[in-house]
Amino acid sequence: MLNNKTILITGGTGSFGKCFTKYVLTHYNPKKIIIYSRDEFKQFIMQNEMKEYADKLRFFIGDVRDKERLQRALTGVDYVIHAAALKQVPACEYNPNEAIKTNIHGAMNVIDACLDSGSVRKVVALSTDKAVNPVNLYGGTKLVSDKLFVAANAYSGTNDINFSVVRYGNVAGSRGSVIPFFNNIIKNGGNELPITDYRMTRFWISLEQGVELVIKALAEANGGETFISKIPSFKITDLAQAMMPGCEMPEVGIREGEKLHEIMVTVEDSMTTYEYDKHFIVYPQMVWSDKQKPIPGGKKVPEGFSYSSGNNTEWLSVEEIRELLKTIDLEK
Repeated sequence: MLNNKTILITGGTGSFGKCFTKYVLTHYNPKKIIIYSRDEFKQFIMQNEMKEYADKLRFFIGDVRDKERLQRALTGVDYVIHAAALKQVPACEYNPNEAIKTNIHGAMNVIDACLDSGSVRKVVALSTDKAVNPVNLYGGTKLVSDKLFVAANAYSGTNDINFSVVRYGNVAGSRGSVIPFFNNIIKNGGNELPITDYRMTRFWISLEQGVELVIKALAEANGGETFISKIPSFKITDLAQAMMPGCEMPEVGIREGEKLHEIMVTVEDSMTTYEYDKHFIVYPQMVWSDKQKPIPGGKKVPEGFSYSSGNNTEWLSVEEIRELLKTIDLEK
């Protein structure tokens, strides 16, 4: 599917972009992968890390806020993965205009540039659980971004192009998440791990699982779908015990903009959600094309269904969490 294709990744120097690039170069033979991002130093580091793939990689300095630069970068591109975003919740709260410029205006620029390119055939945008029933500005901007990418299919006209969305929560071990936070306390000799709320749960997804879901969306999407992985949940208290057995766990109170559980499918979404072996797909409520049909192999979820880390049917034990922690590089 990706053999001899040109792929552009916005925000391509981030954790996802690096993992996606390595995965594609290992499993496929793409014509070219374009890393589109605004940080020249991160591009320099990524170039050095992937010297053996130099003939397949191109590094394009640019910002998703700059539509003209995007248009130039998209010349001859087949597939686009939109991973660029301002993601830190406190930073978005303090700098709301900047979050809107990148996460909403930037999304619009990507969509417009792809629609006008003449070559782009598939676009997959990365979303987040925070876009579901958002309680902070980051989640609010990503909700708007998701809606824009889904609606973009209505503007494709006769162009052979479709837009879809992939949604997952915090990747295990990602910067700013709970695992490196606990690890830092342990490394510095702490003897207790603070818990914001004893009821708190999260999904466990690895970076490679996130990449594989994007590959699935590229392969199967007809336009407008939101792909969501079926993944196990864990309790934050169990994570603490897996990382520091027998530790004290003082409850310190939930932080601003934080949820008890990661929500992926709401009750309202259940009207158009289908369940598959390893994932769910939320289909758009509006119909704009005869291509808008459920992908074969799924079954409609019952009305009133929801999918969150709190009501999951698959849970990780303390021992299973401890084993999974061995797969995470916490020194990066």
